[in-house]
Amino acid sequence: MSNTVKTALLLGTLSALTMLIGEMLGGAGGMVAGFFFAVAANFGSYWFSDKIVLRMYNAQEVFAGHRLFDTVDRLAKRAGLPQPRCYVIPDPSPNAFATGRNPEHAAVAATEGVLRLLTDDELEGVLAHELAHVKHRDILISSIAATLAAAIMMISRFAMFFGGFGGDRDDRRGSNPIALLATMILAPVAALLIQAAISRSREFDADAGGSAIAGGPQGLVSALRKIEVASKQIPMDASPATAHMFIIKPFNPSMLLGLFSTHPPTADRIQALLHQS
Repeated sequence: MSNTVKTALLLGTLSALTMLIGEMLGGAGGMVAGFFFAVAANFGSYWFSDKIVLRMYNAQEVFAGHRLFDTVDRLAKRAGLPQPRCYVIPDPSPNAFATGRNPEHAAVAATEGVLRLLTDDELEGVLAHELAHVKHRDILISSIAATLAAAIMMISRFAMFFGGFGGDRDDRRGSNPIALLATMILAPVAALLIQAAISRSREFDADAGGSAIAGGPQGLVSALRKIEVASKQIPMDASPATAHMFIIKPFNPSMLLGLFSTHPPTADRIQALLHQS
């Protein structure tokens, strides 16, 4: 099964899970509320995620003549993409991400740390990876997944503290309190697992696509090795809600790394890239 098909199935599962929680907490009316909540979350993510995340990291736009802009411009032409807007994040930790709802409204951001750390070939590899995300529309997919997961967590927490949405008394009388409690506890875990699986799948595809745009995997392989080491020495104060966007997970992994991680292990990514060459 291709990563694209897997992603579509996982996104569908997240939306269905949102509606299921709504139904269990508020009956048929709750299911409808869950559906519209999912639609609203998707719409907001589609239109505003880029503006929100760039403002969150105090990203400053740069133009022609800047190393970041000129490298992205060259790679975008090679990939047949419109020129994305380019931003520098004033942070010494090395990292980068792409955002925007589609290739015509995309932006690429890189930290001051990654621009200092990488050679030109390595920077090309990283930025080609981000442009592959743009080309595959992964920014939208990942943003929707993250928004739906956050919505599920919020709904479940609301239910825990306030006893659900109320709903119809007949619906609530026939409900199983143990099943309701299990849903409130397990649904956020399931949502995070699905979100992480989507993100990991898209990272492998972006690595492969970036390698094709850059003309080979060596620059990205070398960059991933450098960023992996340096990001641990200079951790980034990043929001967990945006972790899926960065080329390397920007904060220290917990013991629950595996299934909950938004990124595959860097060693696995490097191995996959080297097998392509």
